Amino acid sequence: MNTVFTPAQLGPVTLRNRVIKAATFEGRTPDALVTDDLIEFHRAHAAGGVGMTTVAYCAVAPEGRTDRHQIWMRPEAVPGLRRLTAAIHAEGAAASAQIGHAGPVANAASNRLPALAPSRLFSPLGTAWTVRPDAADLQRVIRAFADAALTAETAGFDAVELHFGHNYLISSFFSPLLNRRRDGYGGSLANRARLAREVALAVREAVGGRIAVLAKLNMDDGVVGGLHLEESLQIGRWLEADGTLDALELTIGSSLLNPMYLFHGDAPRAAFAKAFSGPMRWGMRLGGRFFLREYPYREAYMLDLARQFRYELKMPLVLLGGIASAESMRLAMNEGFEFVAMGRALLRQPDLLLRIQENEQTPSLCTHCNKCMPSIFSRTTCVLAGPDLRAAQTQP
Repeated sequence: MNTVFTPAQLGPVTLRNRVIKAATFEGRTPDALVTDDLIEFHRAHAAGGVGMTTVAYCAVAPEGRTDRHQIWMRPEAVPGLRRLTAAIHAEGAAASAQIGHAGPVANAASNRLPALAPSRLFSPLGTAWTVRPDAADLQRVIRAFADAALTAETAGFDAVELHFGHNYLISSFFSPLLNRRRDGYGGSLANRARLAREVALAVREAVGGRIAVLAKLNMDDGVVGGLHLEESLQIGRWLEADGTLDALELTIGSSLLNPMYLFHGDAPRAAFAKAFSGPMRWGMRLGGRFFLREYPYREAYMLDLARQFRYELKMPLVLLGGIASAESMRLAMNEGFEFVAMGRALLRQPDLLLRIQENEQTPSLCTHCNKCMPSIFSRTTCVLAGPDLRAAQTQP
């Protein structure tokens, strides 16, 4: 554990340890701007001992939000973001902003703007047809990523994480199932990876080496006909050769078609149905068992796939998925991963890392019931947290 809890370099940034709070929807920005509630959420994780906490989800454009309540990166957001990064830094942690475009995962009805997808499709999340962006639209998106990174730098963030996963816009371009284009952004894998590489290059050119640039990359969509390991490995090789990134955080799953493949554990279908209204509620009740499939939970459940990237790539990698104990952290370090990322375990116990540093045998109390997931549509909470933490989580 000495390796986990020693300072580590991430591009130009020195983190106090190798543990990153993963980007997980907070549901604490009702006006699409930073709130005191969001600041306290991340301050608590910083005080709990992480090396860096990741703010999710910071959309690069208004139509790129999964709903209209999410932050999108614009000058109006900067004062609140500065207060947020200052609070994180005061606790000794670094701050990262996850920047992305939701693409077909965006809720067009909520945003009151059309959702984008590489090819026209009906999005059940927005209950509307998506719009196929032309070359000019894609150049606007690329510029929006670069501008969002500059906004993050202005607001005091130490890093940005580019969202290339979960069939959000960039990830949907990777997918042979979702990308049926016949232009320079479709067809061959090189064409399907082009948008990601152009985004990463634009962001790197915008921020130089002043802040770290990571990307969250899907290893496997978990969908028949989607992106799978061999193609993802090639994308990883190209991104490494481009030299635009300081690290890759490896992930899996499709928020559009198979979300539970990312999370593993219980599938809280009834709770999800209750979180929706109208047709979405009935759709979840009737088809939830097909959309929310169950995958058995085990610690470090992404390791088998991620290990292939460790064999192939020399760049720093972040292991995500079932990192919940000293044992899984040690395993990641022994396998050659430079960092680990934690999500649900820290939602259950924001101070889990401090407890592990005091006693390596400290267990995570997270049961992987995943009932925190439906709460992202209101205000993300752990339903099993003790009374003091639960009160803090449920009262802004």
